[in-house]
Amino acid sequence: MKRVLITGKNSYLGAFVKKELEKDPLNYEVKELDLKEETWKNFDFSSFDVVYHVAGLAHSTPDESQRDYYYKVNTELAYQCALKAAREGVSQFIFMSSIIVYGSGDVSKMRIITKDTALDPDNFYGDSKKQAEIKIRSIDSNMKIVILRPPMIYGPKSKGNYPLLSKFARKTLIFPKYKNERSMLFVGNLAVLIKKLMDTEFEGILLPQNKETVQTYRMIKEIAQFYHHKIWFTSLLNPLVHGFKKLTVVNKVFGNLVIDPSLSHFELDYQKYSFEQSIVLTEKGDMDL
Repeated sequence: MKRVLITGKNSYLGAFVKKELEKDPLNYEVKELDLKEETWKNFDFSSFDVVYHVAGLAHSTPDESQRDYYYKVNTELAYQCALKAAREGVSQFIFMSSIIVYGSGDVSKMRIITKDTALDPDNFYGDSKKQAEIKIRSIDSNMKIVILRPPMIYGPKSKGNYPLLSKFARKTLIFPKYKNERSMLFVGNLAVLIKKLMDTEFEGILLPQNKETVQTYRMIKEIAQFYHHKIWFTSLLNPLVHGFKKLTVVNKVFGNLVIDPSLSHFELDYQKYSFEQSIVLTEKGDMDL
């Protein structure tokens, strides 16, 4: 029996991982811990085998006024949690970082993240995650540390960019057939991966992703098909994409950002859901995968 502590109560990612582990009640016991109040520091970590840290702020274009708060939560809180876990004998600490530690996608050219790509965040959200990684990995202990740098995560009732794309796909009549390429990660596949990392007592850095990369227009097309909505996809609008490539929203939607498959550790076999299945499950909004 492995006892797992999810630090970040009622978090989106934590909820899916909790459901995945609870499918195997004979081997996993799961508890969530709220880190919003300082009282969490009095909580005893010593009875847990694994800490899965998901508490954090996750807006890729935060307001400058929130800079200090991002470092307080994403960097210092994560480090203090990992340090406490190490000191109290936790065997494995899994930290949710982000692909944003490498910087953003690019409309103009293909970006492929390889083992040689330097960490080069272009905003303080990305840097807060990078600094957390550095501090966590500096901890001197026998605790196995896992750093996950996922691309855009989506799934039922997810927040961020996906709901906006979904809403647009249900209403628009025309969309650019712009052939960008992005790595993405369905939350169901992430949950399967987290369980496998615990099962194998993995240690190291991973960049998880779905088995196949996605072009934005294809995602729009799949969502529209779910609602039986017809869209005209045309390359005639592509010059507009290039014309507004400096806008953050355009880079988010049409930027290229692909992870080298060798960094995703495919032998763990966590890509349970295909891209088509993930879109259907996401649009149905059912949290029980």
